[in-house]
Amino acid sequence: MTRLPCRLAVLLSGTGSTMVNLNDHILNGTLPAEIAVVVSSRKRALGLERAKERGIETRVLSRRPFTTEGIFNDVAYSEALAALIAPFSPDLVAMAGFMTRLADPVLHQFDVVNVHPALLPMFGGNGCYGHHVHEAVLSQGVKITGATVHFADSNYDTGPIILQEAVPVMEDDTPDTLAERVQAAERRIYPRAIALYAQGRLQKEGGRVRILDASAAEF
Repeated sequence: MTRLPCRLAVLLSGTGSTMVNLNDHILNGTLPAEIAVVVSSRKRALGLERAKERGIETRVLSRRPFTTEGIFNDVAYSEALAALIAPFSPDLVAMAGFMTRLADPVLHQFDVVNVHPALLPMFGGNGCYGHHVHEAVLSQGVKITGATVHFADSNYDTGPIILQEAVPVMEDDTPDTLAERVQAAERRIYPRAIALYAQGRLQKEGGRVRILDASAAEF
């Protein structure tokens, strides 16, 4: 079992709404965790300011120094990221709108989780993020979408699935209206999945995750 509270390193690139949601669950006692550090790939990300307002340590690790002639070195970036967060002794790394694929130097040192705005393995992969996902869902005419929390691996959106929640697609949905309902599902299942990890109730078995004592109350 992970020590409680579970120490989190939260990675973000934008507004930090996912980080704020996790912090709110921590403050109301439904998530046995603490955010040790927030790291952004963009120095002007709103999420950094929101973290500072909440008294959380912040760091910036820009992609620019790791990009040469338009080619991003994800291994070197992940090495630098692992070195950056290691002093904070995180039990778990939580991606929260972090727009950079991680490589083995981070993935071999830490467990990493991510939340995706669709029911993986559908509508995942390179370029499938944010409104791009919802636009694809609507263009394909599917009737059910949702949100997925999964362990991250070195590919986009292919790691073992922890939790999912289905969201119906309405006939008059737009990407904005669909995103609103999917984001509500994300806000429910992401802290729940991290709580399960903190409680030592997630067991990886090959390409799947088994929830131990699944009948127990999660919150």
